Amino acid sequence: MKGSAMTVASKTVLITGASRGIGEATARHLGGLRANVVLAARSADAVKSIAAEIGSNARGVACDVADYAQVKAAVDLAVAEFGRLDVLVNNAGLLEPVHRLADFDPEDWNKVIDVNVKGVFHGMHAAIPVMQAQGAGTIINISSGAAYNVLEGWSHYCASKAAVLQLTRAGHKEYGETIHCVGFSPGTVATDMQRVIKASGVNPVSELEWEQHIPASDAAKTIEYLCGAGAAAHAGQDFSIKTPEGRAEAGLAPRG
Repeated sequence: MKGSAMTVASKTVLITGASRGIGEATARHLGGLRANVVLAARSADAVKSIAAEIGSNARGVACDVADYAQVKAAVDLAVAEFGRLDVLVNNAGLLEPVHRLADFDPEDWNKVIDVNVKGVFHGMHAAIPVMQAQGAGTIINISSGAAYNVLEGWSHYCASKAAVLQLTRAGHKEYGETIHCVGFSPGTVATDMQRVIKASGVNPVSELEWEQHIPASDAAKTIEYLCGAGAAAHAGQDFSIKTPEGRAEAGLAPRG
């Protein structure tokens, strides 16, 4: 076995938001490389079905990341089933609905913060003690260009991703001697979220065509890279594949 496949084989990886999109693609990709994968999402039936398709090295668990007890239970399951937790991928995230600030129902705005920010904190809080006890671990937080730039209608999403960036930095500052904490900013990815954005008709992202988004498989392959050497190289910051250089580093083919 060569290259990064050696990095992930037999490692245990917990992925939130794993019932579709980037999370599902990552679970299938890493599972195919013989990593032990735990798929966590609110839809128990979906993640258990995907896990069954991956094989005996996969488990599915119902998990609403906004509820700390459920996140802790998912971490505990990973350790109970596979003996350790090497990588946490904080992928679960919401964007819908898209509104200007004053047009939001506050409950809708708060729900995005509960999932996108508190969910990441919950994952880190539950995983860090396990990884410290092991003496090593990697936390990959899915970030976005929205962490750095404000887009109309996305106040909730932009604020949440800016917070996630600071959680990545905090994780590195406080636990960097043991744990690699890194953000991953993939750019726009061809997932159901893009259909929501397209339908909103708000801001330039909604004007992009489906073919302009990268496939979820590119994100999955980049997460594979960040499970290994990439995490150390970019600890405490966001790694992006929106440039030719970033794609090359992650082992992705150039985009035409």
